[in-house]
Amino acid sequence: MNLSVDIARRILEASKQRARELRSPVSIAIVDAGGHLVLYERMMSPYGWATSNISIAKACTAVMFNQSTDSVAQWGAGIPGFASSMAEMSHGTFIMAAGGWPIRMGGATIGGIGISGGNAPGRDDEIARAGLGALEAAEPPIPAQLPLPQPEQQQHSRPYMQPSSSYPSMPPVPSAAAGNAPSSAPLSNSRISGTEQSNLAGTHYLVPEEQPYNDQTNLPSNDNRSGGQQ
Repeated sequence: MNLSVDIARRILEASKQRARELRSPVSIAIVDAGGHLVLYERMMSPYGWATSNISIAKACTAVMFNQSTDSVAQWGAGIPGFASSMAEMSHGTFIMAAGGWPIRMGGATIGGIGISGGNAPGRDDEIARAGLGALEAAEPPIPAQLPLPQPEQQQHSRPYMQPSSSYPSMPPVPSAAAGNAPSSAPLSNSRISGTEQSNLAGTHYLVPEEQPYNDQTNLPSNDNRSGGQQ
C-alpha cells in the first residue's frame, strides 16, 4: 500500500487543526515510505524558515527506523558518534528530536510525518499524533470472525469424568461349591451318577470319550518284527 496524496492531505489538515487549537504555527512535512516528500506546509510564513528542513528530517527519520523520533533520540543518545554519522550518511535527513512519527496502514509503514516549530515542549509530538489519529479514524474496521462450530460432546453430571469404553459382559463362572463343581479330571458320561447328571443338566461340557482298553492297542504288529521267530 502506497501513501496517496489524498491520505497525506487528510493527515496534514488534521495536524493543522490541532496546531491552530494550540496556537502553535508549525511546519508540517509528510514523506512516503522511501523518504520522498509528498506534502509540506509552513504555517508561520514568512517566519520560521529553518523549521522546514527540520520537519522533513523528522519525517525521514521516523520512516528510516520505523518508530518515533523521540524513541530514536532516547536510545541513540547512548551511542557515541551515532547522530553525526547518521546525519552525514543520510545527507541531512536524520535528526534526534521529538516530533516525527511513522504513518502506518494495515500494519505496514507507508510514510512518515514530521512537525517542527512548536512553541512549547511536547507540542510537535502532540500535533503529529493528531494527524495520525485522523487516519486511524478513517480506516475501515476489521470484521469480527465468528467462532468455528464445535462438535457436540456428551454432557456428564461430573465434568471431570470422561466417558469409558463399553466392553461385552463375560459369561458367568460356574460355582465352585462342594458337590456342584466338576472334577478337574475329564469324566465320561458313564461315570456320572444320576444325581450329578441332574445338577449338570443345564451345563454342557465337551468330555472326550474313553476308549476301551485293548491289550493289542499299542503293541507293534508281529508282521513288523525283524529277525524274530515265526
